[in-house]
Amino acid sequence: MVVQIVKSLRPKQWTKNLFIFAALVFSKNLFNLPLLIETSLAFFIFCLLSGCVYIVNDLADLESDKKHPLKSQRPLASGKLKFSEAVGALIILVPVSLGFSFYMGMPFFLTALGYLFLQLAYSFLLKHIIILDVLSVACGFILRVVAGAMAIQVKISPWLLICTILLALFLALSKRRHELILLEEGAQDHRKILKEYSPYLLDQMISVVTASTVMAYALYTMSGETIKKFGTKNLIFTIPFVLYGIFRYLYLIHQKKAGGNPESILLTDKPLIIAIILWIIAVALILYI
Repeated sequence: MVVQIVKSLRPKQWTKNLFIFAALVFSKNLFNLPLLIETSLAFFIFCLLSGCVYIVNDLADLESDKKHPLKSQRPLASGKLKFSEAVGALIILVPVSLGFSFYMGMPFFLTALGYLFLQLAYSFLLKHIIILDVLSVACGFILRVVAGAMAIQVKISPWLLICTILLALFLALSKRRHELILLEEGAQDHRKILKEYSPYLLDQMISVVTASTVMAYALYTMSGETIKKFGTKNLIFTIPFVLYGIFRYLYLIHQKKAGGNPESILLTDKPLIIAIILWIIAVALILYI
């Protein structure tokens, strides 16, 4: 039972919570041990919270998940985890997560609580409303970034929030496209909102978000505020890594029919992993050395 509960928490998707470290990195505090520990604790808390939300989502979508070729293998949909066991896990894990959040301070606690309410609203309402479904997913990433800043009490750059929401929209729209293509005629049986979308509409939206993401990041690296804050103009040299990463992801979406599990792609596609690592190294060298 414990193994199935852990699987239901979806550890592979915890990579999304790495956005919590954004404020630490771009406030030039990566090597500040106390703040690194605080951010790591915040990451752990959001892993628990997001895991609880995944269980709630699986409970809400139990019948539709049984019809999905991949999601039917999840513990609840496959019957390996009982409904009552999943509810029992939530009764324990949600208070524990919020308790740790409160320990981190009121600003962080309120951000974590807002994230939890947003995700619950998504599970039961927002995911059934076109456009609001992907926007609510993107707002979840925004709250992760805000939580990271609240954990170490640093100011959040508006550019960081803009780049985050655009990148999150890019991933969310790509996932919708993958579901639509994979399930074809049975798409709306699994997720009713998919009947409101079409591959053409999603491709148009992805194109807009892709261009906006690249442009926003480029403007961020060149803005006077950024240059003044970091004392360097060299962040512009990280743009090629961002371009390659986005183009590689688009290639995987259109040519390899991927995109359904962004966290899986980020952990398995070697060229994309290399691009991300090189971007991290370049940012670290420019900001810290």
